[in-house]
Amino acid sequence: MPVPQESTQVGRRARGMRDKQGRIFDAAAALFAEKGFARVTTQQISDRADIAAGTLFRYAASKGELLLMVYNADFRSALDSAEQRARAHDDPVETVLELIRPTVRSAGRSAENTVAYQRELLFGPPQDRYRVEGLALVARLEAMIADRLAVDARARGLESPRLEELSRLAGRSVFAVLHLALARPATGAHPGYDPLTDLRAQIAQIVAGFFAALHTSVTKPQQRSGN
Repeated sequence: MPVPQESTQVGRRARGMRDKQGRIFDAAAALFAEKGFARVTTQQISDRADIAAGTLFRYAASKGELLLMVYNADFRSALDSAEQRARAHDDPVETVLELIRPTVRSAGRSAENTVAYQRELLFGPPQDRYRVEGLALVARLEAMIADRLAVDARARGLESPRLEELSRLAGRSVFAVLHLALARPATGAHPGYDPLTDLRAQIAQIVAGFFAALHTSVTKPQQRSGN
């Protein structure tokens, strides 16, 4: 059966769009890595991608969106790697550290670009689809941490009506200290700072606080029932 001409044209347009988006992504990723976010222009990206500047803005409205597009891919890859690595650990602190380690390593390639990416995530236009995708990745990381802590808590017999709430708060707390750790190298303070060493200590405090709060929420109802 012959393929309708309209379907063929739609297929060609879709392939052409994917090709242009791929060239834009590759050009932006290469230039951000070579020059740093501040020294790259959208004109340089369109020239490297061999497309018109007007065409570029059909795929991303600003340089910030292009950075989000590139670094979202890095973040997603880091999370995929983290899920596999974390399964090899039983200790909750080491497990959580493994969940963030690939992100720390990826961010270490360029402090400038990492801080710019964080800024776009926090303050970028609410309607920007790449910002929405990036925030979804943050939520995924927080959920990965919360889910693993909840599993560890149940393994210790710490089942509680507050388990979901407390594990979710712990996941958010870990991301908060990760966010600050990633931004610190760009400040120029604390030369020789090792983010993973610092993060391990902070994660240990968060995890200890999580289990302490959970233990309290389990024992208090038992004390009331005993009275």
